[in-house]
Amino acid sequence: MKPQELVRPEILALAAYHVAPSEGMVKLDAMENPYPLPPALRRELGEVLARVDLNRYPDPSAPKLRELLARKMAVPAGMELLLGNGSDDLIQVLSLALARPGAAVMFPAPTFVVYSMNAVFSGMRAVPVPLREDFSFDAGAFIERMRAENPALVFLAYPNNPTGVLYPEKDVLEVIRACPGLVVVDEAYHAFAGKSFMPRLPEFPNLLVLRTVSKLGLAGIRLGYLAGRPEWIAQFDKVRQVYNVNVLTHAAALFVLERLEVLEEQAALIRKDREELKKELVRLKGVQVFPSAANFFLVRVPDADRTYEALRRQGVLVRNLHPGIRNCLRITVGTPDENRILLTALREAP
Repeated sequence: MKPQELVRPEILALAAYHVAPSEGMVKLDAMENPYPLPPALRRELGEVLARVDLNRYPDPSAPKLRELLARKMAVPAGMELLLGNGSDDLIQVLSLALARPGAAVMFPAPTFVVYSMNAVFSGMRAVPVPLREDFSFDAGAFIERMRAENPALVFLAYPNNPTGVLYPEKDVLEVIRACPGLVVVDEAYHAFAGKSFMPRLPEFPNLLVLRTVSKLGLAGIRLGYLAGRPEWIAQFDKVRQVYNVNVLTHAAALFVLERLEVLEEQAALIRKDREELKKELVRLKGVQVFPSAANFFLVRVPDADRTYEALRRQGVLVRNLHPGIRNCLRITVGTPDENRILLTALREAP
């Protein structure tokens, strides 16, 4: 018996999500916060984690963690939260819950690849709508296609990954008002964008806000959260794996998020580093830098494959988006030292 005889054809056609080896590299490929927790905080966190009962299952409802997130992230009163093993887990929950036969999921393209992957996994019909050449959002074209496709689910990354563009608020509002299904505003990079639809959740019965603590500096604990009206969250909770958020994640999140100001200070530092890096990137010959409201830049170079390999040989790891986006690299904002190494490597790249 061979996989080709049993595995669904659309799964056979996929490639697994690739994560490049990064040991010993200046790691600028995954939009991570480059700053670790302060040493004293790490020691205290270690003591907290040492007291966790690893022999017990986590509380699947996680009331303390949900209450803390709601308070720290200013979730409006009356809204509810669903927790996930990163936001990827919650994207899968949404897709599975809404995957009626023939149901469509729409999103601008290019965008976060996990949206389309989960359309395939769940059997939904994926409807990507191209962005403009400069990666700006054509709300009119999107809404026109939306009326034709009648999607059950729309994903809008705000700001978008991998482009970094923050769509105009009025365009997102037009989509929410016109959509016949649910609109998920994915705010993975909210700490760097300075804008959010979280306060507007009570206004729209079809709006959900998706976030993760990964970009804040907690990528390793894998915690995402979905905010929305209780009647929606109650249905999605049925699809969630029972113990999808482990006890170490619970404990680490409860400890660190009570000290959220540490992560917010790091985010402010990254925003400052972002502006400094942009000034230097735009000076490089043959490099086009697209506007970004996230903690990374999309840059276009004459030959992305060649530049990627040249950087890798010099110990710098970025994300090569070819063939998804022609001759573009996605570069995470690192520490000032990491950014200097990157810029030197780019200047020396053929």
